[in-house]
Amino acid sequence: MKTCFKCGEDKPLGEFYGHPKMADGHLNKCKDCTRNDARQYRNANLDKIREYDRARAQLPHRIAKRERINAKFLEDHPDRHAAHLSVRDALRAGRLQKQPCVFCGSEDALEGHHHDYSRPLDVTWLCKPCHRRFHGLERMATYRGER
Repeated sequence: MKTCFKCGEDKPLGEFYGHPKMADGHLNKCKDCTRNDARQYRNANLDKIREYDRARAQLPHRIAKRERINAKFLEDHPDRHAAHLSVRDALRAGRLQKQPCVFCGSEDALEGHHHDYSRPLDVTWLCKPCHRRFHGLERMATYRGER
C-alpha cells in the first residue's frame, strides 16, 4: 500500500506508475491523479502540444515507420485499399454522394463504412465519432477472450 500525495488516498502499489528513481520504484502520485493532471495540462496547452506533435511527426524515423506501416497494410489488405480507392473515385466523378451519418445525422467528418469489401461502392455513411464507436462495438461483439 502507498499513499498518493495528491489525493491522500491509500492505494495498492499497482495503482501507481513505476518510476526507477523513487525509493520503492513507483511514482508518489496515483495513476488516477497522474492522468487527471496530464489531461488538465493538455487542455491548458493544446496549441503548444499540437505544434509539438506536428513537429515530431516530421522526424525522419517517424516518417519511415509510418511508410512501413502503410506499405504493410496495403500488402495485407489489397481488397480494402481497392475499395477505398473506388469510393474516392466515385465521389470525385459524382457517381456517389455522401449522406448524413446514419446514427446521429451529422454531416461533418463523414466516412464510408464497408460491410463487405467485395462490394466497394456499397457503403454506410458515418461521422468519424460514430464510425469509431461502431468499430469498437463490433470488436466487443466478436471478442472471444483469445489473445
